[in-house]
Amino acid sequence: MSAPEFIWFDFGGVLSPPIPALFEQYQLKTGLAPRVLQQAMSDVADELGVPMLAPVENALLTEREWGARLEQALRRRDPQIDLSRARLQGFGEQWFAGVPANAPLVAAVRALKRNGFRVGILTNNVVEWSLHWRAMVGLDEVVDLIVDSSQERTRKPDTAFFEVATARSGVAPQHSLLIDDVAENIHAAAALGWQVLHFTDNHQALAQLQRVTGVSLLQPAVEPA
Repeated sequence: MSAPEFIWFDFGGVLSPPIPALFEQYQLKTGLAPRVLQQAMSDVADELGVPMLAPVENALLTEREWGARLEQALRRRDPQIDLSRARLQGFGEQWFAGVPANAPLVAAVRALKRNGFRVGILTNNVVEWSLHWRAMVGLDEVVDLIVDSSQERTRKPDTAFFEVATARSGVAPQHSLLIDDVAENIHAAAALGWQVLHFTDNHQALAQLQRVTGVSLLQPAVEPA
């Protein structure tokens, strides 16, 4: 892998905590088990014939419309379900409340920018969630570009979404690097000629990124006193 000209970071699961952890935190807030919520999300998506989060990530539904359909789907499967703590029609605000960014990866974005690399965020996201997640990572003044599925009406792993990123950056696929935790997205980008880094954990990703860029990203271990 040669040093890329443009480095794209995924948001969910890379710049944020892992997706399973986010579902677990949402359960603590609402009482909704991840498998129950994910089933409802799938039910809503199946009605539209699209992947699980595409209804909001492609802006086919507003957050409010999606939340109302989630509630209906949950009650269809369990009429006695307790939704008293869930604010489904304002899902994003509750989902992101109290959630920290993945600080080591956010720091890596800043370090790469300081060292002359162009950096961006390539995210499947939701119109109404923009304020919450962008405030969480605090990179608006750092990144060169944010390409958001809900603005483009196409999402990873769709070819069209990667083509939008290429056009916006003006950087050819072979000089672009995607860091993403979803294997399907990694395979799709690689098939289009992108450089890819499949994120599995912070140390693995930072070590690989450090090797390919030459920028020091791994914090030295602190010796015990």
